[in-house]
Amino acid sequence: MKIETKCLHSGYTPKNGEPRVVPIVQSTTYCFDSTEHIAELFNMPMECMYSRFANPTVDAIEKKIAQLEGGVGALATSSGQAASLLSILNLCSAGDSFISASAIYGGTVNLFAVTLKKLGIECIFVDQDSSEEEIQKAFKPNTKAVFGETIANPALSVFDIEKFSAIAHKNGVPLIVDNTFATPILCRPIEWGADIVVHSTTKYMDGHAVQGGGIIVDGGKFDWTNGKYPDFVQPDESYHGISYTETFKEMAYIIKARMQLMRDFGCYPSANSAFLLNLGLETLPVRMRQYCENALKMAEFLESSEHVVSVSYPALKNDKYNKLAQKYLPFGCSGVISFCIKGGRENAVKFMDSLELASKVVHVADIRTCVLHPASSTHRQLTDEQLEAAGINAGMIRLSVGLENIEDIICDIKKGFDAIK
Repeated sequence: MKIETKCLHSGYTPKNGEPRVVPIVQSTTYCFDSTEHIAELFNMPMECMYSRFANPTVDAIEKKIAQLEGGVGALATSSGQAASLLSILNLCSAGDSFISASAIYGGTVNLFAVTLKKLGIECIFVDQDSSEEEIQKAFKPNTKAVFGETIANPALSVFDIEKFSAIAHKNGVPLIVDNTFATPILCRPIEWGADIVVHSTTKYMDGHAVQGGGIIVDGGKFDWTNGKYPDFVQPDESYHGISYTETFKEMAYIIKARMQLMRDFGCYPSANSAFLLNLGLETLPVRMRQYCENALKMAEFLESSEHVVSVSYPALKNDKYNKLAQKYLPFGCSGVISFCIKGGRENAVKFMDSLELASKVVHVADIRTCVLHPASSTHRQLTDEQLEAAGINAGMIRLSVGLENIEDIICDIKKGFDAIK
C-alpha cells in the first residue's frame, strides 16, 4: 500500500462483524484461560497482558506508525520527551555517553544536558554542519548512540541523515532521528540509514492539539551483537533471564524498551489518547500537503518584508538548507517557519501581542496558526551560548502556519508588523 492508504488501513483490520473504526479498549486488564498462557506471554510478549505494557487501541497505532516509518515495531509513550528519554536509556547506562546535534528542541537539550547528566550519562553536543572529521572527534569508547532532528525545532535546520548514519555506523552505534516535524509523509529516516525514529505525536500526527504522546520506531536493522551492547545479548535477570537478541531477533531493541523500561517507568498512553491520535493519522497526508503549501507562501511573504531580518524555511531557494531539503524533504518542509524581526526581543513581543488570528500558545504543528517567542518561553532555560548553538536569536519568532486560508494568515501577520512601525 502507498503511504496515504497506510494512514487509513494499517494497524487494524476488522474481522467479520467487528467495528470498522479502531475501538477504544478502556481496560487495564485482560483475561486468559490458563496460567500457562500468561507464562507464554512473558516469554513472547506479542499480546496484551496489562495496559502498562500494551493496550489493543494503542497497539493499533503502534503498528500503523511502524508501517508508516518502515520499521519492524513501535512503542507508544505518554509524550515526545518520554520517547526521547527511553530511546536513550534503552542504550545507555551510567558511565556511558552519546552524541547529539546541538540544533534540537530546547526541552530535549535540557533532558540530555541536565537530567541525563544527573543519571551519569554524558551528552556530547556537536554542530551538525561540521565535517565528518570534526564530528568523529566527539566519539569516545563509551559512546552508545547519535541523535538528531530531521527538521530542528525551532532553528529549521535540516539534519544530514546519511552523513550521520555513516559516521554512527563506522563507530558501531545506532542513529536515532526525531522525525516530529517532517512526519513519515515528508521523510522516512530509516530509508536514509537511521536505526531508531522518535516522534512527539502531540504535533502533526495528532494535529488538533487534543492529546500528548510520543512514539519510538525500531528500524530492525542494527546489529546489537557487535560487542557494544551486552544488555541486549546477555540474559536479563530482571526479565527471567531472557536474551533479547537471541529471542526477539530484529525486534530486540523495541521489545527491550517495552518489557524493561516501560515496565519500570510506566509512561504508556491511554486508550482514548491513542484513539484520538489515530483520527489525526488518518488525515495526515492531506494536512501535511496543505501545511507545506501555506508555509511556503508565508515564507516568501516574510522574505519580502522590510520588518524581517532573516527567514529560516528550508523550502526557500536561498535557504542554507535548501539542498538538503531537496534531498530529504522533496514534498515539503512542514508548516513551521522561524524568522527574526528587526529590533530584537522588544519588537518580537510587540509583534506577537498584536496578532489576532494566530494563537499565542506553547505549542506547534497545529491545524490552527500559532506563534511563539522561543527565547522567552520554550528555550528560556538555555544559556545564551546554548541558544546560539541551537540557532535561536532573541528576536526569533516561531510561526506554525495552520490550515486557515493563507490570505487570512498573511493579513494577520501584517497587523503584527504594523504594530512595530
